[in-house]
Amino acid sequence: MWNSFGFEFVNFYFIPGLVLGCIYALGAIGITLTFSILRFANFAHGETMMTGAYLTWTVMAICSGILGISVHPLLAAVPATLLVVLLFLVTDRYFYKPFRKADTIKVVMASFGMMLIIRSSVQVIWGPNQLTFIPGIAKPNPTLMDWSKSVDLLLLIPNKHLFIFAGTIVFVMALSYLLNRTRIGKAMRAVSDSPDLAHVTGIDVDQVIRATWIVGGCCAMAAGVFLAMDIQMLETTMGFRMLLPMFAAAILGGIGKPYGAVFGGLVIGLAEELSAYPWLGDGPLLSPGYKTGVAFAIMVVMLIVRPQGLFKGRSF
Repeated sequence: MWNSFGFEFVNFYFIPGLVLGCIYALGAIGITLTFSILRFANFAHGETMMTGAYLTWTVMAICSGILGISVHPLLAAVPATLLVVLLFLVTDRYFYKPFRKADTIKVVMASFGMMLIIRSSVQVIWGPNQLTFIPGIAKPNPTLMDWSKSVDLLLLIPNKHLFIFAGTIVFVMALSYLLNRTRIGKAMRAVSDSPDLAHVTGIDVDQVIRATWIVGGCCAMAAGVFLAMDIQMLETTMGFRMLLPMFAAAILGGIGKPYGAVFGGLVIGLAEELSAYPWLGDGPLLSPGYKTGVAFAIMVVMLIVRPQGLFKGRSF
């Protein structure tokens, strides 16, 4: 049973689905926080993810070419994260803040314009061609788990997937601590519920907005680096391709619910990968080219059936 079904299903569909879901989850956290606190859909979120991956590659290239030191992507991501957070803060200060009291559609169009500006800037600086993020082939680590004398569970998990799993867990735990145990986290929750009431009670809304961009920038940075580690290449449209599934994850979990975004990301990632599994035994159920369509279908159905999401988030 394991040799005919379990090995292929778990190693080539289920585990990659979890990996993709972790990436979606981290990206959806930033989207749902921005949507719940600033009340607009940030279409530039995917391009920020992509920029973070390019900056991490640049740090790795500098350390390898000038200093002669091979740096792991997760270490190179630390200084790159500071630049991504700075990009978020500058974008908010000069492109979003002037529209804070304007109609939502104006802010959405500003974010769409910022998306094109960031992508064009990356193409000018790094070029439009694909770049190899990490040279070589990621070798899986075979792990044999003996369940019984008749069933041997053989898992093939590369190190990059282990880093993605561990990194996602760390980020979710840190986010949970921030929102539930810190003063700024509680203020973020209050502003999400009612900005005007939070302002009346003495909460510095501008400080909360800056904190939101910082948290969103860190999550977007992690998602971009994890995506580059997974596919092992960089291209200027990688962030845009992730945008719709991340919005679907945020809507599925519920706008304003970070834990819902994590759950929604895992569901979307698994749904996309498992939709290509040959359930009927004769070729994939859906062509891999339709994976994004699966995320879009889930998002549309959720908007029709339950607009507030699975975790009863905000509906606008």
